[in-house]
Amino acid sequence: MDHFHTIIVGGGPAGLSCAAALAKAGRRVIVLERHKRPGPKVCAGGIPWRAREELRLPEELIEGSFPTQYIYTPRQRAVLRSPNPIISTVNRERLGQWLTQKAREAGAVIAGGCPALSITASHVITPKGRLAYKNLVGADGSASIVRRYLQLPAVKMGAGINFQIPRRLPHMEWHLNAARFNSGYAWIFPHRESSSIGIYAERHDLPPHLMEKRLRGWAAARNIDLTGCRARAALINFDYRGWNFGRVFLTGDAAGLASGFTGEGIYPAIISGREIARAIIDPQYSPRPLHRLIKRHRRHQRMQKFLTGNKVICQTALEMIVLAMRSGLLDFRLLEMY
Repeated sequence: MDHFHTIIVGGGPAGLSCAAALAKAGRRVIVLERHKRPGPKVCAGGIPWRAREELRLPEELIEGSFPTQYIYTPRQRAVLRSPNPIISTVNRERLGQWLTQKAREAGAVIAGGCPALSITASHVITPKGRLAYKNLVGADGSASIVRRYLQLPAVKMGAGINFQIPRRLPHMEWHLNAARFNSGYAWIFPHRESSSIGIYAERHDLPPHLMEKRLRGWAAARNIDLTGCRARAALINFDYRGWNFGRVFLTGDAAGLASGFTGEGIYPAIISGREIARAIIDPQYSPRPLHRLIKRHRRHQRMQKFLTGNKVICQTALEMIVLAMRSGLLDFRLLEMY
């Protein structure tokens, strides 16, 4: 039986970032990833510019950068411009491969095709045998087995549906329409040679079986051809209930750190992964970036809760938010988890 200082369940941005930081500090780390190749996930691929700078993502990962954002409601259009890009797009699989390389270079073991089947207080059982741990990190997304081991429910969930169409549309767009999307929104995120067309909403506010139908209707009205494109769906956990449980830690979507308001998850995943690694290395360390992230997460959750339920209140509030952005009274970063 093999022994590790830290076992990380899940090879997404959170788990790989955590693994790289721990391995760089000399800890023996293994990442258990159920897919043979870490990286693929349903994701629009949006990264706020300031977050991209902080995360030091290389230029070759960037699919597109957008200093102009187009926000549409039934009553108005806001065109927000900035000297620097406001949001960039990345390919989620390529980002995962880059993070995998960084973790391996630091000395972490990446075990692809090796899911965690069950967990005890000292071991993780995998198809390849039992592994012993001193610390355990759950970085395994919205359906986290580590979160279930901790007996933490995940009630507050969003859902996202994405089509990747084989042409690059000219603008990054956000569409807020309570009649179609309730408290959620539809998006157009251009990539290098394709575009992400999708919808996000709180799953109880707009059930997933209605989301695809409304997204297709909206796309058809905008002459966006989805023929031959496969819809891909994912749940997004924003039910945050803590990250430190003694020798067990939760990060990223497993911790519920995605935004309930926008569904943004890449930046919270990477930051929480890095900060939890530092807290494991030094138990006296105070992870201030993680604390700031949690504070902003709670603000997003309050906004999402306020918008859910009554469509008239929701649309009125969205119109006021967009009007405030157009007038310069409100910063677009309200929508970000940065």
